[in-house]
Amino acid sequence: MKNFKHILGTILMTIILFTSCTKNDDGDIIVRATAEDFNNLKETALENLTQNFQFNADDGSITLTSDKGVQIYINGGCLTLNGNAVTGQVDLEFVELFEKGNMLTTNKPTMGTLPNGDKALLISGGEFFVEATQNGAILETTCGFQMLIPADLTGGVDNDMILWNGIIDDDGNLAWEEDKRDGGQGEGGVFGEGNQYYGFFNSFGWSNVDRFYNDPRPKTTILVGVPEGYDNANSAVYISYDGEDSGLAKLDTYDEVSGLFSEHYGQIPIGLECHIIFATEDGDNWKYAIKTVTIAENDVITFTDGETAIATEAQLTTIINALP
Repeated sequence: MKNFKHILGTILMTIILFTSCTKNDDGDIIVRATAEDFNNLKETALENLTQNFQFNADDGSITLTSDKGVQIYINGGCLTLNGNAVTGQVDLEFVELFEKGNMLTTNKPTMGTLPNGDKALLISGGEFFVEATQNGAILETTCGFQMLIPADLTGGVDNDMILWNGIIDDDGNLAWEEDKRDGGQGEGGVFGEGNQYYGFFNSFGWSNVDRFYNDPRPKTTILVGVPEGYDNANSAVYISYDGEDSGLAKLDTYDEVSGLFSEHYGQIPIGLECHIIFATEDGDNWKYAIKTVTIAENDVITFTDGETAIATEAQLTTIINALP
């Protein structure tokens, strides 16, 4: 029985190994990232960008200032736990994303949901995550909170910006839905004045100051092929639009039969100059490839293993932010 268990264990380990492996043209075995590996890499990137604050709820209205100069105004007297007022020390986690490099490593692209359910690129004035806790329990606010956001971080005030709420699906992917409520100036919770955005938020969680990317050219769908052994569980495909530093699109559909990622909504402008980015994990680092593309109708873009490179999180962030 002992020998049988040993043999069975060896067989199971072999199955696990080869389900995450493939061979290159020389016949060498290449170990692919698992879904867990890739998710851990993205979670680490998010943890590295998380800022932590502490304050006393009994102090009432307080102001916190982020690394990028965002001012967060919270009334501690409005914080509740299970409907009961909170007193004493409160912990607050804050994430701010203004550049496409950080949006990629944290898997927080700017894809907004259209009225018909399709998704299209948003240009961002900042993505934010705010969560207040006490002894590990997540708190709520009965009067919301405000943020004063420097607009020069994203090219200056754009009066078309509105407020969006972040919705994370079961696979951990984020999409944005418009916040329909009327804000302080009737513009859906945000308005620009001087060189600042003034945001009014009803609840904690992910939020975004955005507008849809606007391009009058005819639109198309595209397909992207990635190296063998990769799919939407252990890799991702993004699009960086040239000239847009604070927006990042993502291909959120993968066909297991064809092995292709797709932008099937038909929202990509024909003639668009952009960079298509393949990203995955390799030994706790990022494995990536970037192609310079001018979009053609029904375009198909393909990545090979030979086009990939390895980078740390900091290196990849710099590379993506440097794209035109």
